[in-house]
Amino acid sequence: MLYTCTRDGSVSVTASQAIVNGISKDGGLYVPSSFPKLSEDDLSALVDLDYKSLATEILSNFLDFDKDEIATFCEEAYSRFTHEEVCPVVKTDDLTYILELFHGQTIAFKDVALSLLPHLLTASMKKTGCDKKVLILVATSGDTGKAALEGFKDVKDTRIVVIYPEDGVSEMQKLQMRTQEGDNVGVIGLNGNFDDAQSAVKRIFCDEALQNEFDKRGYVLSSANSINWGRLAPQIVYYFYAYLNLARRGDIQIGDKINFVVPSGNFGNILAGYYAKKMGLPVNKLICASNSNKVLCDFFETGVYDRNREFFKTISPSMDILISSNLERLLFDISGCDATFVKGKMDDLKYKGRYEIPVEMLEKAGIVGGFADEADTRMAIDCFFDSNNYVLDTHTAVAMTVYNNYLVETSDYDTPTVIVSTASPYKFPVDVYNALAHENVDEAYLAARKLKAISGVEIPEAISSLVLKEIRFNTVVDTDKIEEAIFDLI
Repeated sequence: MLYTCTRDGSVSVTASQAIVNGISKDGGLYVPSSFPKLSEDDLSALVDLDYKSLATEILSNFLDFDKDEIATFCEEAYSRFTHEEVCPVVKTDDLTYILELFHGQTIAFKDVALSLLPHLLTASMKKTGCDKKVLILVATSGDTGKAALEGFKDVKDTRIVVIYPEDGVSEMQKLQMRTQEGDNVGVIGLNGNFDDAQSAVKRIFCDEALQNEFDKRGYVLSSANSINWGRLAPQIVYYFYAYLNLARRGDIQIGDKINFVVPSGNFGNILAGYYAKKMGLPVNKLICASNSNKVLCDFFETGVYDRNREFFKTISPSMDILISSNLERLLFDISGCDATFVKGKMDDLKYKGRYEIPVEMLEKAGIVGGFADEADTRMAIDCFFDSNNYVLDTHTAVAMTVYNNYLVETSDYDTPTVIVSTASPYKFPVDVYNALAHENVDEAYLAARKLKAISGVEIPEAISSLVLKEIRFNTVVDTDKIEEAIFDLI
């Protein structure tokens, strides 16, 4: 399997090269030159596999390692999860299911990929003959940062620096990052939002003079964001796992179509679902759920992507994003792999802050959008707990609201639907508890204890242990000081 670039169709690299590079030199993203197609018979053959074995089978289509190596990587990565199924599927009514992606070390969905990426990256370094240390730069809206830090902690020949918006993550997310252990890790707070952090990282990747300076210091750059194919590919697996789980229960037959509802800001999570569908997974609709920063919702309704709008800080901060990087990969696919077309749209976004594509082209994606405001999100947490005795985090509550609105608008009451749950409610205890109890508690640990008292859900160790850890990183800088702060850390 070779990979090309969304902005330059002449690029051709191996999977290992794509993973080490992270992003193409022109700022484009690596995409597979083709996708495997799985028939119904192929799906039937996978139905009884556990998560690790299924991941091995799916990922072997995309990686240039032998299957035994991939199996070893998956065993080591997913043995750290606290649930034996890794990503369990919880049935809440006859047609609705919740795919829990938060049983990893940092209780967020990013663990599914970022527990595996260090194995893929270190193996790719050996395969490509890379004799330098890899400096992994990560922009985060909250969850990626901690998951990447934990995944790469003390991994040989790597350094990782995470950049997060100082006022754009939850208190628990910030504490998780600032107390991170490990000799090769660093964390920088940014006076700005996630888009500023993401733009700074992309700027560094495209700056030849900076890359030469890193090279002099013995580093090559890579990324652990979902712009890195090695981060995105493992996310395809859990869409197959959810579908096969329903088939194994007898709730669907192989070949029946289901819906997925995905809370998404940077578009990586739902893009993995799109790629699963492209590979043959029977998907009826992919429903993209946005919060008040509904740039994706508007795009799927109109074909216009416009980041020139008010930015909102919400209680679902991991989706507080106006520049959705992975959308570039979708544009490449639905345009017939037209790199010139994609480059033109990305230039429009960079210089004008907007672009537009024909609605008929967008319809090929089979994705519908919806959004939930703050009041909707709080109400969803409260009502769903009353009805199902199940606690949603703020992002999953956005997805639940969008799904309920989708049902009203379409009357699609017969299609089994999986809500993709991206985080434990204890990542956002203040907002979740306040939504359930209708009182204002501002202190995160107190809110977590109160949430446990009313819900009966145990506080994960990833949260309860934070109170004992020292804060190691408290640097906060303006955007123009990011490069200096990175060099200080390394």
